[in-house]
Amino acid sequence: MSLLVPLYVHPAEDPGAWHRLITAAARTHAVVLNPASGPGTAPDPAFTAVARALRTAGARLLGYVDTDYGVRDRAEIAEDMRRHQAWYTVDGCFLDRVTAGREGLPVCRRLVRELRRLGAATVVLNPGVHPAPGYARLADLTVTFEGHWSTYVGAFARPAWTGRHPPGRLCHLVYGVPEALVPLAVRTAHERGAAVCGPVTGEPPNPWAELTPALAGVGE
Repeated sequence: MSLLVPLYVHPAEDPGAWHRLITAAARTHAVVLNPASGPGTAPDPAFTAVARALRTAGARLLGYVDTDYGVRDRAEIAEDMRRHQAWYTVDGCFLDRVTAGREGLPVCRRLVRELRRLGAATVVLNPGVHPAPGYARLADLTVTFEGHWSTYVGAFARPAWTGRHPPGRLCHLVYGVPEALVPLAVRTAHERGAAVCGPVTGEPPNPWAELTPALAGVGE
């Protein structure tokens, strides 16, 4: 089991969740840090502390960066990356709301190259759907599904190109999973060619405010 963990809740609001995450850090693929829909405008001492503890526990840290489906200026994205590095010593970035169409591929390619030059050792792309095939070659990990469990079990289709990529390069993020079905969600992701997953029980508007039960062994 390899878990990508976006935990979008402030450590002061749910310190217990962060403590459980730190103690289970060795079981994660990576942890996404998102202090303020990005790094924010100043370091957050609470996130600085949990980032330090996660690093000590062996976790790979990714700074959350919103690309706004290719609309956001690249200079702003680069600045977010610099702040995440300076304030939280992240290993890379989680690029959210990435374009999925073939027409956006050249811009995304240039963006990823720039972020790697800035020191992003790990780049995760999250279009949330199966993008044009070229995207998966740009990143270390591509999220090809982000959505509700009901959609995942009822309307999921896997394009043939995904079979040409190692399962460790693909990820499914599924929310609204009944807790008793978390083990099934993990198995389903693996059966569909994604070795990395992130099943959570939370619901919109912020399903990622809750820690995945899979870290507690539910998903084994």
